[in-house]
Amino acid sequence: MVRCSTLHTGTVNPVRRRVAATAVGVFALLGAVACAGGKDSVDQAAGGQFRYVSANQKGTVIKAGDRRAAGPVKGPLLAGGNYALSGDQGHVVVMNFMASWCGPCQTEAPQFDALYRERKASGVRFVGFDVKDPSQDASKAWVADKGISFPVVYDEPAKTALELGKVPIAGLPATVLVDKRGRVAAVYSGQVLPKDLTPALDLLTAES
Repeated sequence: MVRCSTLHTGTVNPVRRRVAATAVGVFALLGAVACAGGKDSVDQAAGGQFRYVSANQKGTVIKAGDRRAAGPVKGPLLAGGNYALSGDQGHVVVMNFMASWCGPCQTEAPQFDALYRERKASGVRFVGFDVKDPSQDASKAWVADKGISFPVVYDEPAKTALELGKVPIAGLPATVLVDKRGRVAAVYSGQVLPKDLTPALDLLTAES
């Protein structure tokens, strides 16, 4: 069994450390159906506090009424220029957190690229976030070696995981789905196969 790599956060200031600690509780464990949620996906605590409490089962999404807006994710692209999640409004976005040192990412990233090429005509956007790789040149070489054609943000400090909001990225790989309205629709922990994503992408692309 391939084990997922732990995301090392390195030295962070106390404020960021508290934010990261808060983010350790994620999304509720959803059922095996293609769309689940309600009281099973978020904490319905008194006082209106909203927080995710565990991870989505692969292939499922959070019920539309329970989704919350993703934070203002942005960062420099390995190929040059900058990426902003806000620019993908109106599209389903697959956000894949990965690194050259992550074992499962070696097979997942090329499979995601094949799925990206298959689904981009239907408006699905893919973006990678190369985190905790100390060398941008090494990241570029790895992306080229794996034949990854979707845009990849270089994010050595992994700040994009915090920018998302109360969405923890405790290990790699991790995948976040954002719906057409810019809301977090799912978070998958660990390696995800294209067949795992297909039911969720079909559901999200069909939404208005």
